[in-house]
Amino acid sequence: MVNLLKAHGSQNHFFILDQTELDQPLSDTELKIFTKKITNPNTGILNGADGVLAINQPIRKNALAQMRVINTDGSEASMCGNGLRTVARYLSEKYHRDNFLVDTMNASLRVRREQAFAKDVPAFAVEISPVHFNKEALPFSNLGRDRLIDDYAPELYPQLRFTALAVPNPHLISFVTQQQIISPILGIVGKRLNDSNPYFTDGVNVNFAQILDKNKLFVRTYERGVGFTNACGTGMSATSLAFVLIRPEQAEFNTPITVFNPGGMVKTIVHYDNSQYWIELIGNATFTQQITIAESDLRNNDFSKIITKNTGEQTAYEKFIANLPKYNDITTLA
Repeated sequence: MVNLLKAHGSQNHFFILDQTELDQPLSDTELKIFTKKITNPNTGILNGADGVLAINQPIRKNALAQMRVINTDGSEASMCGNGLRTVARYLSEKYHRDNFLVDTMNASLRVRREQAFAKDVPAFAVEISPVHFNKEALPFSNLGRDRLIDDYAPELYPQLRFTALAVPNPHLISFVTQQQIISPILGIVGKRLNDSNPYFTDGVNVNFAQILDKNKLFVRTYERGVGFTNACGTGMSATSLAFVLIRPEQAEFNTPITVFNPGGMVKTIVHYDNSQYWIELIGNATFTQQITIAESDLRNNDFSKIITKNTGEQTAYEKFIANLPKYNDITTLA
């Protein structure tokens, strides 16, 4: 039998599949098919999810394991900050470690257990890096420049300033008003830039940010390969970096930034060390259900005989977010 987990970071939901526990890891094709079926609310289980986090043997020296991120459409993301927190918790409990490295597509990233956000709301801090600003890293083209930092890009949308950076997932960021963040604009821009378009040919995560106060933001994301999501960890991290860089009177390096999102709240800390930028992302790592399935059924994408057990942690998380300030009522997922 195989044990899966349903988990979330800021209600960005995932299934965690530890492939090191399988007789043989799924092939890339099998993993893509499995993800597309189990995350679909109509064909999967537990109302679906935003993706599957596959845990494999490490591929770099000193890492404890590797995390692969498969989106609902079967595409693979280079990183997922909210997902990495849940994987960090799983590995921490499995190997009894509180501080270690996890391999992602582009780097081995530091993770550590943090003080819980509230009773029964465990928290982890994860490294978000590397950071790139050049157009080739995202990539983008046909915008008349080599990089885009807090500038108008009328090809994308009128009267909005945009910043583009990769962490390493590609992100497009705009600081907007409360009226704009709840308007249809984000959906229009996000869908357009993730369909066939001449600007971001591989698609891009689009983030709208509302500045609430010094070192305080609300971020809403249209995620590549997913669509609207309650939270995007790399998006909140990238937006925090842009906040520090282009609004220095309102945000600081090496200082916690509180980032609210439709699914809850995280903390970020932006660093500049040895001529390199990196971000700490600190937030919940909640396990909502434990799932048991026969390995043969998993390989055949047959979910009819699964056994699920609620952990009770979602109740604690909902109590935690009920006590947070409310800035925008735009939660997108249950």
